Amino acid sequence: MLPKASIVIVNWNGRQFLETCLPSVLDQTYPNYDVVVVDNASADGSAELVLRRFPSVCLVVNERNLGFAGGTNTGIRATSGEYVATLNNDARVAPNWLAEVVGAMNSDDAIGMVASKMLFYDRPHLINSTGISIDRAAIAWDRLGGHADDPSDERRVEVFGPSAGAALYRRKMLDEIGLFDEDFFMYLEDVDLAWRARLRGWKCIYVPTARVFHVHSGSALEGSAFKNYHLGRNKVWTTIKNYPAPQFYYFLPLVLFYDLASLPYSVFVRGQLSSLSGRVAAFRQLLAVLAKRRRIQSSKTVDWSEFSRLLHPLESPFALLKRYQHLKDVAAAPVPRRTS
Repeated sequence: MLPKASIVIVNWNGRQFLETCLPSVLDQTYPNYDVVVVDNASADGSAELVLRRFPSVCLVVNERNLGFAGGTNTGIRATSGEYVATLNNDARVAPNWLAEVVGAMNSDDAIGMVASKMLFYDRPHLINSTGISIDRAAIAWDRLGGHADDPSDERRVEVFGPSAGAALYRRKMLDEIGLFDEDFFMYLEDVDLAWRARLRGWKCIYVPTARVFHVHSGSALEGSAFKNYHLGRNKVWTTIKNYPAPQFYYFLPLVLFYDLASLPYSVFVRGQLSSLSGRVAAFRQLLAVLAKRRRIQSSKTVDWSEFSRLLHPLESPFALLKRYQHLKDVAAAPVPRRTS
């Protein structure tokens, strides 16, 4: 019998997105799956929409907004599939999406994560993400973000981790390393989880035939103070928790240089203090984060020589700015609402 996959979709006031997302999810060619929508105390009638129009979907309603991390964990705990797929509510998936990612997972018991090809919803010729890339400065970004899509390239390749906006995880792996860190609330929780999985020797494969069309930052706008705060805070937490020693101390000056170099742009060009305040907030919980670090590092099974091959070559700070240029265009464009 084919392994069961459970698709978990977290929603907060995203009724207009669910109207497109759920029909595509319920139209999958893979025969053995269930769907859970976790509603984070929406006030826009999202829960009522799911109950009325999509009765086959299991609906879990939280009394308060637990963010992506807490909401996803709630959904994972409410399911029993051997595989767990996470999907953003502002995404539409191709009919063979689930079959493709499950097929990749089935190919090797050492694979714990599968990354999809995420394309911009309103610019489907451009790549949003093909998984997570990360470098020695602990900077993580969407692999090939902003590059032109090549539909003829169907090569599966190993990547650091998947974007949780459209990912498949092996439940056995999650049972071993733990779920998403709920303190993150949202943003970089998938990077943190990928670090922990990689430190335990689990692989991630990118599957270009698993196509997903994503409204980037549909829930929290690109460049918003809310997003920049959480990115700044969670970047610090992810690095402290996961960067293995002694390399952590060796590369710490490099990590600090690149991290601090990004602040003048946020403060003086964007006129925002949110990135700075997020970093300050991160250190207020330093003792708790260090306790998490001790647990993670004491259980790692991969040495630096094996882990370092996963890291992307370091680029100049100017190259980093260009890396995110395509997201400025996305932020300037209106967010798609009701679609057919």
